[in-house]
Amino acid sequence: MKQYSVVIADDHPLAREGIRSVLEGDESFVIVGEATDGQEAFELCRELQPHLLLLDINMPGVNGLEAVRKIRMTYPRIHVVMLTVSDDVKDLFTAIQFGAQGYLLKNMEPGDWITYLHALLGDNTEVSREIASRLLYRFRTGSTSDEPGLSSLTAREREILFWVAAGETNKQIAHRLVIAENTVKNHIKNLLEKLHLDNRVQLAAYAVRHGLAAD
Repeated sequence: MKQYSVVIADDHPLAREGIRSVLEGDESFVIVGEATDGQEAFELCRELQPHLLLLDINMPGVNGLEAVRKIRMTYPRIHVVMLTVSDDVKDLFTAIQFGAQGYLLKNMEPGDWITYLHALLGDNTEVSREIASRLLYRFRTGSTSDEPGLSSLTAREREILFWVAAGETNKQIAHRLVIAENTVKNHIKNLLEKLHLDNRVQLAAYAVRHGLAAD
């Protein structure tokens, strides 16, 4: 069984304890360090080189958004997932712009956390420099002119995209739409290929930009 070393960065002790308890329920995740702000998170990344950093957005001193940019520039192999109690789209866009590969709401079910993190760590490769640059340009300018149009999507694909943007797991989407979980996976794979995107976070951002996400 593959194991992933994890650093948790959150200024609230109870939040760190809760995150630790969620991850310790799965033997794949090994907590190797905890930080209380972005600077400590950066120093632990330098020292421990974890597979995964769970980084709270709102922290005193160096916050998560400032830290993720510095960490991703310095240690690009570390997967960074932002943590927040807010579903503010601006935070999502900024986190992706600065290099975050994932985004979790703290009020999500623990099982959804585990499913999401396994999918992120197991299925996605590092985004190529060319794609990363194109994404950065789009988020800085707000331009979507180089994105494939919605006309390329089927009605079912739009439906899947809506629920991905809502933070639903493949299992939850399958239950909602009364289809097989593998069917959902295939739809998501097709969406990624059609839209030239790399992961679920980018799918969610696309849905928001094009008005396919819930208000």
